[in-house]
Amino acid sequence: MLDALRAASRQARALEHVEHRPWPPPAGRWLVGQTWQDLLFAHWPVPPEALRPRIPAQLELEERDGSAWLGIVPFRVSGLRWRGTLPLPLVSSFLELNVRTYVRGADGRPGLWFFSLDATSRLVVRAARRQYRLPYFDARITVDEADGWTDVECARLGERGKVFSGRFRPLGPAAPAQAGSLEWFLSERYCLYTCDAAGLYRAEIHHPPWLLRPAEAEIDLTSLAPAELHGDPLCHVAERQDVVVWPLERV
Repeated sequence: MLDALRAASRQARALEHVEHRPWPPPAGRWLVGQTWQDLLFAHWPVPPEALRPRIPAQLELEERDGSAWLGIVPFRVSGLRWRGTLPLPLVSSFLELNVRTYVRGADGRPGLWFFSLDATSRLVVRAARRQYRLPYFDARITVDEADGWTDVECARLGERGKVFSGRFRPLGPAAPAQAGSLEWFLSERYCLYTCDAAGLYRAEIHHPPWLLRPAEAEIDLTSLAPAELHGDPLCHVAERQDVVVWPLERV
């Protein structure tokens, strides 16, 4: 119970510091709080034409250094809760792996586009599909640590061959990304976009600036990705991030 109280308090206090945001947080009340832990950011440059057909025409696919970028991000979610409630034991913590790229809305607001989000919580998969119209999938995910390395295995349930396998370890101290750097471009994102048959939506997100550590990774399988990935990824790890998310809105 004490850990749940601490997580809820940290999430709410995240809004005490907003000066790092590229635009002000929404005036309305946020809906969901959660804490992300032990994240790997693995990024590959990808030809824009490999991703453009998978993104709504209303969104600009952002490029950096002549490429679009595809990220695979495994992590642990904890402290998941609705605003005004405490995290529930056995419900608020689970493993997740998302596959994403970087887009910009018609009003110029940069954000995230998710190709998939695999999670070990059946309840969260169904709730997020309904509430946020995101492409969540049931998955079996394991995380093991040995000799300084963290091993991650993810297999989507019901879709043979949709897997990720790799391991990673940090290489240096944590620091905020320098504004304008590639690391900043890939991490400091304060909204997500999604769509359904009715149109395009956006959900605002808030959290403190990321504290990133450079990392190395050995990636074996990436068939969850919507495009072929070549070469070693650019990797960073982060220990924890406290997050609040607002409801979807039409854009």
